[in-house]
Amino acid sequence: MKNMTSFFFLLSGCMECCLKCLGGIPYPSLIATILLYAGVALFCGCGHEALSGTVTILQNYFEVIRGPGDGLDVFTIIDIIKYVIYGIASAFFVYGILLMVEGFFTSGAIKDLYGDFKITTCGRCVSAWFIMLTYIFMLAWLGVTAFTSLPVFMYFNIWTICQNTTVLEGASLCLDPRQFGVVPIGEEKTVCAGSEKFYKMCESNELDMTFHLFVCALAGAGAAVIAMIHYLMVLSANWAYVKDACKMQKYEDCKSKEEQELHDIHSTRSKERLNAYT
Repeated sequence: MKNMTSFFFLLSGCMECCLKCLGGIPYPSLIATILLYAGVALFCGCGHEALSGTVTILQNYFEVIRGPGDGLDVFTIIDIIKYVIYGIASAFFVYGILLMVEGFFTSGAIKDLYGDFKITTCGRCVSAWFIMLTYIFMLAWLGVTAFTSLPVFMYFNIWTICQNTTVLEGASLCLDPRQFGVVPIGEEKTVCAGSEKFYKMCESNELDMTFHLFVCALAGAGAAVIAMIHYLMVLSANWAYVKDACKMQKYEDCKSKEEQELHDIHSTRSKERLNAYT
C-alpha cells in the first residue's frame, strides 16, 4: 500500500513538472519556427534539384554547353544560385534557433517578473533588434518569392506549348531559350514542334519534374514569408508585453519604496510620541 501511494505521489509530481515545462514553451514562436524550417527546407531542397534538372534539359535538348574559362554563362549563374541556397539553409537554421531562444527568454521574463529572468533594457533592445532584422528578412523573402516565380512562369509556358502540340496537330510552335535570356542572342538553340528533340523533351520526366520542383520551391518561399510575418507579430507582441511589464515593475518598485518610507515615518513618529509620553 505504501509503495502504491509513493508511486502515485511520484506520478503526480512528474505530471506537475511536465505541465509546468509545457506551460513555459512559447507556442507562437514554436509554430513560426516549424513553418520557417519547413518553408526553407522546401525552397532549398526543391530549388536545388530544379536547378540541376534545368542544367540537364539545357544540355540534352537545347545543346547548350558550358562556356570555356570563367565567363558568366547560364551554368555559372546556376552554380552561384546553388551556393546561395546553401547559405540560406545554414543562415536560417541558426536564425530560427535564435528566435526560439528569444521567445523562451521573453516568455520567462513575462511570466516570472521577479524571478531569474528579470526584464532589462538590454532585453528590450534585443527584442527591437530582432523585430528590425525579421522585417528585413521578410522583405528579402518577398524578393526571393518574386524571383522564384520567374522560372515557374517559364516552365509553365514550355509545358503549355507541349500540351498545345499534342492537341493541335501540325502546329508550328518553337521554343527559343534566347527569349528567356538563357543564351546570347547570337546563338540559335531553337527547338520546334515536329522535331525528335521536341517530342523527347515534352515526354521526358525531366521537364515535368523540374516544373513541379520549381512550384514546390515557390510554395516554400511563400511559407517562409508567412513565417516571417508570424515572427513579426510574435516579436511585436512580446516587445509590447515586456515594455508594459517593465513599467509595471517600476510602478511596483516605487509603490513598495513609498510604503516603506511611510512605514518608517510612522514608526519614527510613534517612537517620538512614546518618548514624549515617558
